Amino acid sequence: MTADRHLVIGLSLTATWRKGTRPPDAADKEASQGSAIDFNIRLARMAEKAKLDFVFKPDFSGGGAPKGGAGSGGASAVGLDPMLMLTAVARETAHIGVVTTASTTFNPPYAVARQIQSLNWISNGRAGWNIVTSIEGAENFSDDPMPTPDVRYRRAAEFTEVVRRLWNSHPPAALAGKAQLSPIDHKGEFFAVKGPLGIAGHPAGRIPLFQAGASDIGRDFAATVADAIFGAIPDLAAGIELRSDLRRRAQVKGRAPGDIRVLPGLYFFIADTREEARELHHLGHAHLGRRQRLDSVKSFLGLDVSGLTEDSRVTRDMLPDPDRPVRSRTHADLLRRYITLNEPTVAELLMRPEVVGSAHWVSVGTVDDVIRDIVEWREAGAIDGFIALPGGSWRSMQLFFDELMPRLSDMSLFRKEYEGATLGEHLRIS
Repeated sequence: MTADRHLVIGLSLTATWRKGTRPPDAADKEASQGSAIDFNIRLARMAEKAKLDFVFKPDFSGGGAPKGGAGSGGASAVGLDPMLMLTAVARETAHIGVVTTASTTFNPPYAVARQIQSLNWISNGRAGWNIVTSIEGAENFSDDPMPTPDVRYRRAAEFTEVVRRLWNSHPPAALAGKAQLSPIDHKGEFFAVKGPLGIAGHPAGRIPLFQAGASDIGRDFAATVADAIFGAIPDLAAGIELRSDLRRRAQVKGRAPGDIRVLPGLYFFIADTREEARELHHLGHAHLGRRQRLDSVKSFLGLDVSGLTEDSRVTRDMLPDPDRPVRSRTHADLLRRYITLNEPTVAELLMRPEVVGSAHWVSVGTVDDVIRDIVEWREAGAIDGFIALPGGSWRSMQLFFDELMPRLSDMSLFRKEYEGATLGEHLRIS
């Protein structure tokens, strides 16, 4: 069982409930009125009313919409820069954390350190950084090809070290003349940064770090620096394995096992009846035909199963070289693990979350059903919390906020009121 503390719960500021073929209903259309900023502020206020720990904004460096993203229109589809959008959200909220995303592959560390510390001041200590290495988008920054995963993570490790040293180079006490600014004089494999940072650290303390990757190299990086990982966890067994492995790796790095929280995306389809919920889930994926699913398998694994029948088994000896370049090492590792353990049929493989979505944990049913899933995963030691990804309809999200979250609070699995004012206090980190 997990440690005796509240679940950590965040909300993704993306219109995930619009993904699929279901047309928007009246409530959804009404919710989307106004600007993209108004839309995200409304979601953040709903999350803050439910006392969630933070809102989170993913980002994408490629052209167009990311694969597996919400197929939405209107204000919610406007791809605002997360740093700027969350600045507006921070000014319209008082307690909830604001976790932004910044790529270590396509940005300079000094700029990111300054931007996030600025967001920390604007939000009065509620900022967090989701560290990503990106899996595509190189063509938007130079003529150089996309670096290999090994290079991206070596760069990420150095990038994160530089950012943290820059934050420490200008302590809050310097504002009162009680501490000195100190250049960092960093020279490494990827960066040369003199410092110090031109903005003081916020008195709230260190900024929480999040990481979004569950490949082997991603796990090792997360165990080194992250306070939480947005893990891709398609089933309970994968969650137990990931959390156990990360806690072990954290100890090897000299950290306590509980220093890193596992927060999978919970893609929920909630309705008043199970039948309605199952229909929402069906419509959420009905737009993905067989060809698209086959292409996803080939993209993630380098495995072409288009010539096999639906009931043919996909066996471990069919898997390509694990070191060959793939679009996402995280998805590749998850699918390889699933095939190795289960040797599924082609039909079963094409239904996997990694293939039809983003390898998120999926829960379908009534409020009672989804709560039952959350409790089961927590008690099994698979999660420390989750990122809420509402699916199917605007009402699905309303049921989450209006009924599911109060129930978790009544069960002492989540807070009833905020006990602190900063993101670090919400997460109980120093």
